[in-house]
Amino acid sequence: MSNLPEDNGFIGESVVFREMLSILARVARYDTTVLISGETGSGKEMAARAVHYQGQRRDRPFIPVNCGALPDQLVENELFGHARGAYTDARESQLGLIAQAAGGTLFLDEVDTLTAKAQISLLRFLQDGQYRRLGCGVVEKADVRVVAACNSDLAQAVEQGAFRADLYYRLTAMELHVPPLRARGQDAVLLARHVIAEAASQYHLAVKELHADTIQWLLSYAWPGNVRELQNRIQREFLLCDEPQIRVGETAPDNDRRRQHDRRSLPANPAPLNFNEAKQQVLQAFERGQLLRLMSESAGNVSSAARLAGKERRALGKLLKKHGIAPDDFRHT
Repeated sequence: MSNLPEDNGFIGESVVFREMLSILARVARYDTTVLISGETGSGKEMAARAVHYQGQRRDRPFIPVNCGALPDQLVENELFGHARGAYTDARESQLGLIAQAAGGTLFLDEVDTLTAKAQISLLRFLQDGQYRRLGCGVVEKADVRVVAACNSDLAQAVEQGAFRADLYYRLTAMELHVPPLRARGQDAVLLARHVIAEAASQYHLAVKELHADTIQWLLSYAWPGNVRELQNRIQREFLLCDEPQIRVGETAPDNDRRRQHDRRSLPANPAPLNFNEAKQQVLQAFERGQLLRLMSESAGNVSSAARLAGKERRALGKLLKKHGIAPDDFRHT
């Protein structure tokens, strides 16, 4: 989806998503460090870009770096740069990512993967904004806003001794949680239609509609890969679809499908479900879709959801447990 500063690529109308956007707007207003949490594929980098482009530094660089891809011995070199002759192959001096982000935002994705040594290096910089390039004795100062992101519980990592508490508190001057797609109700359908429209424009094809079964599937599927999974899945289905409507009939995630037989090796006409089996399948999908909608509209409050559904709280709780839906996924943290 688009990362342009005008709209930041955000699409969604669910309660939890609108609440996130409201908090994001307030976070962007204050020029301080931010920690963005959320599951893989939920849109943390997009949120970081929005914080940058809605903030005071919008006209300066936005520099993203994946901390998980930085080898321990190269972290300081990548962040701070080096002087000529700092090590054997350093034939020329090089600016680090912090210098490249001068006046703007440095986005540290997967900050929870930093090693103990790298955490100390980052902490020192955050304390006073000063650093030294490798092989250089001159202290330099950088005016950079740091936005970090993680897909794990960083507070829990601190308790377990896997992440420095002092660095954690430096990073959490402001916090923002990006909700998982399964908590966003009808947003999955909006996103799917947006993906189809973009793919149709990119590949010069006619826009296709979503079949009713596909809409039900979009609302009932758990989306472990979140928005990224939806984008890839719907674009693939759109490009391979020869019918006027896109119909997704098989819901196993990609890693499960790889362990299944290739669909081309299956019989041309697999045995159809009998009436009761088909009815039960539809009812299960409908029930799960309604529960996800209720959780989204009530922001994870089971009592409120029960009132909306006209059911007893205990009965609704049993249904949530039956479908493996966790109310905490729909609450703002």
